[in-house]
Amino acid sequence: MKDPSRRKNPLIPVIPVLLLALLCVGGMELAFCAHFSPELYHKITDPVTEPVVRAVNSARAQLRQWEFELRLNRALAEITELSAGYKQPRPVQLPERPQYAVHPELLEPPPVPAEPALTEFITEGGRTILTGTNPVVYFNQGDPQWRDKPFGTDNIGKYGCGPTVMAMIVASLTDTPTDPAQMAVWAYEHGYWCSGSGSFPSIIEGTAKAFGIECREVRDCGPGALRAHVRGGGLAVALVGPGHFTDSGHFIIIHGYSLSGEVLVADPNSRENSLGLWEAEVILKEAKASNGDGVCVWFVG
Repeated sequence: MKDPSRRKNPLIPVIPVLLLALLCVGGMELAFCAHFSPELYHKITDPVTEPVVRAVNSARAQLRQWEFELRLNRALAEITELSAGYKQPRPVQLPERPQYAVHPELLEPPPVPAEPALTEFITEGGRTILTGTNPVVYFNQGDPQWRDKPFGTDNIGKYGCGPTVMAMIVASLTDTPTDPAQMAVWAYEHGYWCSGSGSFPSIIEGTAKAFGIECREVRDCGPGALRAHVRGGGLAVALVGPGHFTDSGHFIIIHGYSLSGEVLVADPNSRENSLGLWEAEVILKEAKASNGDGVCVWFVG
């Protein structure tokens, strides 16, 4: 016997149909309302649609903000990566100070040698030797053999004290045969010529290194250190400014000394100066760098 309480409600199958009918009727009514009474339509639907529209707009705004921040972060990362290289310290190559050596003019007569036997010109094996504590092969830039030969677009006679001095150094300390004309070509090809101003000071160390000669710049050189280096068998090169040897800039060699403390020089522009005795203090005073950074003296050999 069936339990009467478990009997199906005859209305249950009808409920979905009724709900669908209500939706259809409601939809038709809303459609008619939207067409014939827009104000009533918005009054009914706005409370439902406005929150949805606001939510959608908010989501779109957040998405655009996220895209903007993503692009911004990528751009900042690229800028940081590109600028990293510029944050590293880079060495700055400063232009080299030129010699400014136009034709040296002897400003006053050289001193009369007090000890003539200390230094003199002699000829050995076809070469001119300037004797002294450390004898050197002597060249003069004004010699007719090469005074008109080129040093870059200049000539050796007026601008070639640098290559002439280094020709003396190389000929004296090595077995390499050379002269001012050959050295001027070599110095020009290696970038030591300074147009209209003689040679760059780097000609001293650069040439010495190329020919296997020990050389170092001594910016705090004093008279005692200069004499001690020469006494030990070395030579010194000084770039002197206006004074006893030149009115601009000029390279000379210090190759000897006297018992009374004077020094001997090999002046590539003056045989007279090369036979004189010179106070070491005078040489060093006139060799003071134009920028105030010590003195322009190189110990060679």
